[in-house]
Amino acid sequence: MPKKTAFFLLITAAALFLAVHPPLSAQDVALKGGTVMTITRGTIENGTVLIRNGKIAAVGRNVPIPAGVRTIDVTGKYVLPGLIDTHTHIAMDGGDINEATDPITPQLWMKDILLPDDPSILTTLSGGVTTVKAMHGSANVIGAVNATIKLKYGRPLDELLITDARPQLKMALGENPKRLYGGQNRMPSTRLGTVYLARKAFTDAREYKAKWDEYEQAVASGKKDAAAPARDDKLETLKLVLEHKMTIDIHIYRADEMVWFLNFCREFGLECAQISHCVDGYKVADLLAERGVTYGGWTDWWGFKEEAYDGCPYGFDILDEAGVNIVINSDSADETRYLYLNAAKVQKYNDLSDETVLRMITINAAKTLEMDKRAGSLEPGKDGDIAVFDKYPLDSTAKCLLTLIEGELFFDLARDGQAGLKGGAR
Repeated sequence: MPKKTAFFLLITAAALFLAVHPPLSAQDVALKGGTVMTITRGTIENGTVLIRNGKIAAVGRNVPIPAGVRTIDVTGKYVLPGLIDTHTHIAMDGGDINEATDPITPQLWMKDILLPDDPSILTTLSGGVTTVKAMHGSANVIGAVNATIKLKYGRPLDELLITDARPQLKMALGENPKRLYGGQNRMPSTRLGTVYLARKAFTDAREYKAKWDEYEQAVASGKKDAAAPARDDKLETLKLVLEHKMTIDIHIYRADEMVWFLNFCREFGLECAQISHCVDGYKVADLLAERGVTYGGWTDWWGFKEEAYDGCPYGFDILDEAGVNIVINSDSADETRYLYLNAAKVQKYNDLSDETVLRMITINAAKTLEMDKRAGSLEPGKDGDIAVFDKYPLDSTAKCLLTLIEGELFFDLARDGQAGLKGGAR
């Protein structure tokens, strides 16, 4: 046989072998024998989740595990998709959360100051959380652009950042902006000033966008002497919002301000992904559902300031009945590891099923971040983001044992317990 022919046959045989038997990688793992709570496709007793190259390859009761794939015995344990928190301030220095020198700062991007080895990441992983939105604070009417990250503790920042979903701009109404800047004898010192600044910023951005649109049309038509408008970093970000390349997460407590802001979004053609700290959301549940806005909130934080007086832990029933996409947020470097316990508290106050409350910290949150095609449930093709609990996750004594991101183990209670839990689980 000619050497060239023999070489060609050898290469072809190798290719066929690899097609049938893909090479193993560090992100190949099988979790076998646990109660698999897929969130969207029911619960599988004595199930297996097979992950190949960081993606879920199969989920079921009798899933064959290829030779050589690392197998973790999770018999008697509960396997869930990695939990998701759509409102945190972790992975950064606490002094960097608010740029409190200007009420309008959309030119700032939180991704620029994240710390991949910040201890808050490991603490959060200890609660089975794999993805968070790391946000600017609520000091500014328009704050910075938030960053959605996978909690790949200690890895280069590029490995943490989610870049295939639209970013979200932080905004805030209510007491916080007016209290901070009013204390400096600056606008806004009232809600009047807050809404004026928001409207002025987007009016300026709309005019800025019109100038750039006109310039780009002139260039496209072959006009050689077309002059580009002066670049403005603040307006560049707001232009992205107007172009629907970015959505908004806004801090609002009061129902009247929610109504105003959603009408403001309609006026300017903006997309609001989530209203955070949506304490009065149950009062306008039908409006939130109609506009497709996610309720982001807490279970039992209310009454700590004027605009939080009407918080109602029983409001989740009203929101769910209206068809609102509900997510549970932490807004806390400590509470974010207890999302599953906060889901249990929602159930304590409301007549909601286990699946309904667990969706609030998994697939509902993934939808809010526009990541539901790759996270939030255990389905073939999605990222291998997994949380393993020792008990039923709505049990008040449950603990997270393992947290995997794309098939890699980033938290192991036996290994990281003291560091991850700051002295142990409560």
